[in-house]
Amino acid sequence: MSAWRRLRAVGGLFRGTRPHAWPRGRNAPLSAGTALRNDFFKDVETQLAAMRKKASDALPGSSWSPFDVNPNLPPERADIVIVGGGVVGWSIAYWLKLKERVRDGVRVLVVEKDLTYSQASTVLSAGGIRQQFSLPENIQLSMASAHFMRNINEHLGVLNEDPVDLQFNHSGYLFLASEKVAPIMEENYSTQRKAGAEVSLLSPDQLRGKFPWINTDGVALASYGLENEGWFDPWTLLNAFRRKAISMGAIQCCGEVTDFKYTTKRILTGNGNEVHLRRIKSVKVQMPGTLEYQPVECAIVVNAAGASSARLMEMLAVGHGDDAAGTLLPVEPRKRYVYVVHCPDGPGLDTPFVIDYSGVYFRREGMGGNYIAGMSPEEGEEPDASNLEVDHQFFEDKVWPKLAHRVPAFEKLKVTSSWAGFYDYNTFDQNAIIGTHPLVANMYIATGFSGHGLQQAPAAGRSVAELILDGNFTTLDLSGLSFRRILAGEPMLERNIV
Repeated sequence: MSAWRRLRAVGGLFRGTRPHAWPRGRNAPLSAGTALRNDFFKDVETQLAAMRKKASDALPGSSWSPFDVNPNLPPERADIVIVGGGVVGWSIAYWLKLKERVRDGVRVLVVEKDLTYSQASTVLSAGGIRQQFSLPENIQLSMASAHFMRNINEHLGVLNEDPVDLQFNHSGYLFLASEKVAPIMEENYSTQRKAGAEVSLLSPDQLRGKFPWINTDGVALASYGLENEGWFDPWTLLNAFRRKAISMGAIQCCGEVTDFKYTTKRILTGNGNEVHLRRIKSVKVQMPGTLEYQPVECAIVVNAAGASSARLMEMLAVGHGDDAAGTLLPVEPRKRYVYVVHCPDGPGLDTPFVIDYSGVYFRREGMGGNYIAGMSPEEGEEPDASNLEVDHQFFEDKVWPKLAHRVPAFEKLKVTSSWAGFYDYNTFDQNAIIGTHPLVANMYIATGFSGHGLQQAPAAGRSVAELILDGNFTTLDLSGLSFRRILAGEPMLERNIV
């Protein structure tokens, strides 16, 4: 027992005191051997940790690979690939994510070749929205889009992000009609009112009374939008759709779709003609500035490529032959000029978006006597669409004389800047093509808006999402805008196109 007490005493001495321990601090002697041993064990532990992580990553379901992987590559699989990251494409992505029944239930990939949007139709447009159309489908699309934009933060607001400010100017559209087209304006007015648009007709005297800066020479009638018409910032709307869709799980990829892998099934029509029905299996996404590409397997492809949408159909060998298979997607890029002018004595803050029957248009741009103006060229005078160079002589010869005639103050204007942008111009009837393609089983189309894509994007995106997920249009009946009218040779022509 006494031996046990001595042992405990000795143990207590070594546990409780360190009679020969050096005090901690800078003056304590260091052992080179101890430091080397510590470094060695630290290195071993670091290597073991790295090995454990690599082994864990290599387990089934891991994304680890012994090869370097470009983090900007799109995923290898997606449920829906949207080709074109303009405002229409991102609107479709937003509505698809909104309508999915469970979070991440639909994997949506948006492929855009230029995330700077330096040549995008969306951001180079004049930013207008109106309900003054002649076709009920166009009126309904723009009315629904205007309602969406009036409540935009209820739809596109993102938690902990700045609210969306479209800088919407509600000054309306003002159409001017000559004696020749005044009856058409009256018919359009009846159609618009029947659809629920707030529009009023003005006589020349009423027009002068409301806008005394207008020269009413040659004007027999005017149509003025009272509500949900005006202009807004195109970039803000595009970025709001993109930001919201990404926050909901949509995937963005900077790349260009350069090819498709698809299967072909031969079927016989009732007339005995052989037709090739295609089904897309995957898209080839080429990464910018490199030879690298990524095949993406998918169930559905949405062609929202705007002015480039016809090229996608050519990759599928659709549009060759004398039968239905030979019907091209009638969309091509058309260049339009926008001129920014300064006129200190020009129309004031109540200036609407004016559309003259001569084809010239103008609207106010901010404060300080700034305006934007332009017009579409005659059919035989379409400019070269291979670039975005601006023809300043076109303004001198075609635009300015008509502006100065309608608003005498514009005789003293000065051009301060200009730009050009592309329309996704539908050469068949200048209206959107929305729906499925009859010869590509799993492709949906939203293109050919011919200058109306920005203002109709919110409602058009919802309609495409309904068609994909619900199987039909449930909010607006846009069946009249399908590709079938092109096959049937039955154009839906808009009167007073701008």
